[in-house]
Amino acid sequence: MFRVSKVLAAIGMAAMTGIVAAADVAPVTHEEILVALRDPINSTGNVADAVDEATGARGWMSSDMKPIFDTKIVGRAATALMRPVLRSDPRKYQNHLLEILDQAEPGSILVYVMQDGLEIAAMGNLMATTAKVRGLEGAVIDGAVRDITEIRQIGLPVWSRRVSPATSVGRMVSVDKQIPVQCGGVMVYPGDYIVADADGAVVVPQQAAAQVVALLKAYADKETKMVPIIEETKSMLKALERYNRY
Repeated sequence: MFRVSKVLAAIGMAAMTGIVAAADVAPVTHEEILVALRDPINSTGNVADAVDEATGARGWMSSDMKPIFDTKIVGRAATALMRPVLRSDPRKYQNHLLEILDQAEPGSILVYVMQDGLEIAAMGNLMATTAKVRGLEGAVIDGAVRDITEIRQIGLPVWSRRVSPATSVGRMVSVDKQIPVQCGGVMVYPGDYIVADADGAVVVPQQAAAQVVALLKAYADKETKMVPIIEETKSMLKALERYNRY
């Protein structure tokens, strides 16, 4: 297992300056990225800041994307999209939602999008049981979740924009799996990194992940040095004058 110190050392000296350009960032492995993103010091707030700086685009999902219990998850996205259907539609549709549930690699985070179905549950206790026994990290749902008492007992971390008893059966059908989707207002591509905690969920694009990790190192270095100054001077402005974290 990689230690966080080894991961951050591999990023390179550019992070120490606080100026982290993509060209300055040393290559890191998938495992090293996961270790760094799991570090408790790297909250979703800091991850969101780093994605903003690295990509120039928002990485944080809608503020109503909430966990059903307080924890932190980190993993790579496995996506599926559903859309509304008329109950009178007699056609048979492939169930991509359940297929990706069965096919996603252990440690993956399911990203389910219910197109125009915010009040419809994409997951209940049986799907949560399947995800748990298959070793999936959790789920992030642009839509609703149900059976949350049972899912809490199962211990599967789930973030969703709503909680609703409404079933998707007869209301929604699968469109596809492992495709780009817009979840909580952010584009998510299969394999992107998802970081979610009590504050919400953030998408780290694969191509920017190494730069994001380097920026997180720079933020942590600055914040660690700012705390004693704030405690001594009782002023955040004085700490900012020296380290310019914000």
